[in-house]
Amino acid sequence: MRGKKAQKKIVKPDILYGNVNLEKFINKLMMHGKKSIARRIMYNALDEASSELKMEPLELFNKIIENISPSVEVKSRRLGGTNYQVPIPVSPDRQVTLSVRWLIKSARDRKGIPMEKRLYKEFIDAYNNTGGAAKKKTDIEKMAESNRAFSHLA
Repeated sequence: MRGKKAQKKIVKPDILYGNVNLEKFINKLMMHGKKSIARRIMYNALDEASSELKMEPLELFNKIIENISPSVEVKSRRLGGTNYQVPIPVSPDRQVTLSVRWLIKSARDRKGIPMEKRLYKEFIDAYNNTGGAAKKKTDIEKMAESNRAFSHLA
């Protein structure tokens, strides 16, 4: 391994619910430094989804993250001139990072409606294990399952 390991950034909890993962989501959603807009989009989408599903917003957010979080992923490993896709377990921090990334990307891929509505629809889909982020999770886990024979190379 080259260089030093990067230090973890400490993220303060969000102002409304006091949840670190929610603040990470807001930070990832933010564009051009407009955090207040990202906050408004996130909270409105979460409130709308929680009222439709009749759940507490924080409980809903945690359930969505849990549904989208992958348990294993594949990592390329070069051995003897051949690249192998080696399945490795995913750490809890990386699970949150990946699920947040996938949720926002699949919400942004829905075109033609405001971001608030896109995010709200993605939250509903993620809760029901459908939609773009859930598909990404299943694709990753299927790839890891099909390459299980190379797990001894990890």
